[in-house]
Amino acid sequence: MDLPPFGLLRQVQNQPEVADIASTVRQAWENSALARRLKPGQSVAIGAGSRGIVGIDIMARETIAFFQSRGCKPFIVSAMGSHGGANSKGQRELLGEYGISEEKLGVPVKTDMTSTVIGRTSLDEPVHWDANALAADVVVTLSRIKPHTDFRGKFESGILKMLVIGLGKREGASQHHQWGYLGLRDRMPQAARVILEKTNFQAGLAILENAREKTARLEVVDKADLMDREPVLLEEARGLMGRLPFRQLDLLVIGEIGKNYSGAGIDPNVVGRLLVETMVEDPDPSITRICALDLSPESHGNGTGVGIADLTTQRLLDSIDPVPFRMNNLTACFLWRSKLPLAFRNDRECLQAGLDTCWQPVFDNLRMAIIPNTLELETIWASPTLLQEAKSRPDLALEKPSLPLAFDAHGNLNIPALFPHSVPGKRGAGAKH
Repeated sequence: MDLPPFGLLRQVQNQPEVADIASTVRQAWENSALARRLKPGQSVAIGAGSRGIVGIDIMARETIAFFQSRGCKPFIVSAMGSHGGANSKGQRELLGEYGISEEKLGVPVKTDMTSTVIGRTSLDEPVHWDANALAADVVVTLSRIKPHTDFRGKFESGILKMLVIGLGKREGASQHHQWGYLGLRDRMPQAARVILEKTNFQAGLAILENAREKTARLEVVDKADLMDREPVLLEEARGLMGRLPFRQLDLLVIGEIGKNYSGAGIDPNVVGRLLVETMVEDPDPSITRICALDLSPESHGNGTGVGIADLTTQRLLDSIDPVPFRMNNLTACFLWRSKLPLAFRNDRECLQAGLDTCWQPVFDNLRMAIIPNTLELETIWASPTLLQEAKSRPDLALEKPSLPLAFDAHGNLNIPALFPHSVPGKRGAGAKH
């Protein structure tokens, strides 16, 4: 295969970052309006979800310590809808991977899937809510606020979605996803108003992350302020999120896809492909061809979003467990994204097909980039055309000079070696191949 040499670019970004997560979390709760309303002896359900939030174990520990200091009895409740195979064991395992377990935190972790109908929306639809949370005197959440992968609206991923979808358990998730993106964008806020009225939800710790996956802001949003404050924080998060530094690519190579990188496996906000049924696309960036090489082991076989890529490898398809894969997609009701793309024996053949079909036959003009996943975008391997463009841009710096891409004896790229500071790099070089 005829490939140009690639250079490593680093995105130069000046973004806010919380220096001390533990003390900032504790201070946020101490300064909250909720702190003045607490009474000793109250049970407190702390909702935690299935996303890989940086420092979530520290945030959970400090939140627990705060409530214990006020004489309350905190416990963790899973707030992840139908994730983890839509069963208690799977959700407990997911939380455990993030350091949220009874052994590490010293409090009960409740992952029962039982939900209760607490009322009906103005559209006469039932509102489901976690039975353990419903029985608590106080309910709070640990919620990352960020642009959603499926739709655009006033409320996307955040506290409100965790209340409705996360604590709605499988029934709540299914109730909204059956309407497609309209169920999330338009009907989710209606259900949230019922929850605010009918439950003991009191506040949520809003977590914002920057493009370097570092905590950028921590703020306790009170129940009374939720409907006004979360949209403001969402726009701030939108400005902080990691992006590809180029508006147009002929070929993008993604080392790994997975639920630990994005709820959609491949973040549509990064690659410019929502790929949602009936929704009009407005690609930004515009990418002609995408190759996805592998599925992260942290996804436990859930290959959701593989269809956002055009081409893949057989080893990625072989890594998919049909049980969580089907459960997640049939519950979400977004099916286009998980249609299986054409698969090849190894990375070399996959990239060759990408080059052959990316609509750029002039080799010297090829705009091609390689990333480890759609979450870790600080460094990018770029083709000569992109490197030339980067010379005039202050937001891009050359980290390593151009080198030929190396394939191993099986015809695969060593993504951990190319991105040693990424999740695959930290996991260990080439262990899966």
